[in-house]
Order: sequence, then C-alpha cells, then structure tokens
Amino acid sequence: MNIEIRKAKAKDLSGVNNLLHQVLEVHAKGRPDIFKAGTKKYTDEQLLDIFQNEETPVFVAIYNENVVGYCFCIYQKTEENENMYAMNTLYIDDLCVDENYRGMHIGTELYNHVLKHAKDNHFYNVTLNVWALNESAYKFYQKLGLVPLKTTMEKIL
Repeated sequence: MNIEIRKAKAKDLSGVNNLLHQVLEVHAKGRPDIFKAGTKKYTDEQLLDIFQNEETPVFVAIYNENVVGYCFCIYQKTEENENMYAMNTLYIDDLCVDENYRGMHIGTELYNHVLKHAKDNHFYNVTLNVWALNESAYKFYQKLGLVPLKTTMEKIL
C-alpha cells in the first residue's frame, strides 16, 4: 500500500471533513452527554485557516488521491518559571484513520511522520489526549510507545 503523507491543502477539505464526522460519531456514541451527534469540530473556514497556519500543521495520509487519515497538531511553548523548564511541545490534537482503512498501519505512518517533524523542528516532546471511552485509541497509542503524562478525572454532578 503506497501512502503519501503531506501537509493538508484546501483540496483535502472534503476528505478531512469526512474523517472529522467519523471521529465525532465515536465520541458522541461514547459520551452523548458531551458530544453532539451529526456535527464536526471545525467549520470549513476554520479548517482552511488551520491548514495555512504554520503553528497548527495538519498532515494527511493520501491513498489513491483520497484522504484516508489525518493528524492535527499544535505547537505549544511553555515558558520557564520557578518550578518548570521552558519547552516546546508538539501537541497532537486529533489523529484519525478512515474506518475503512484501519489496520493497515496508516495511523502508525502518520504518527511516525509527526515524530520526524517534531524532531526536525527541535521539539522536546509530543503529547496528546485520549478520551477514556476510546479504548482502541488508547491501546494504539500505548503500542506506539506513548505513556501517560497526566490524567484528567471527572465527577458528573
């Protein structure tokens, strides 16, 4: 399988939107108290702005000229203070592979591309959040070598 990974372009909008809907549906099924089914995270205008912003790179996996995966990233800078060192973090805001192409290592290829980008740009680390409802994503990230940095807990009132 020959996958091309590159930065997202305006022509990728439809494919990225399809994946955004897939991600939202997973979350809406797991936490309908938080996520609204049938929606997506960004408007088309917001997506085009994100695609053009150097501090929010979006990488897409292309197969047969179709978007089959994406990885939204955000550059984060922590300033040094009394108790913490300064560091540059590449935060993975969202990583998705089309449900029809899962199990083909596309997610791993996307993640490895992001790691290379982070190393080439001298980031200290790569971080991400994963919803507790998404056990398959959690296991996927563990398999890639990610380990918990911190845990967010809740009590619904």
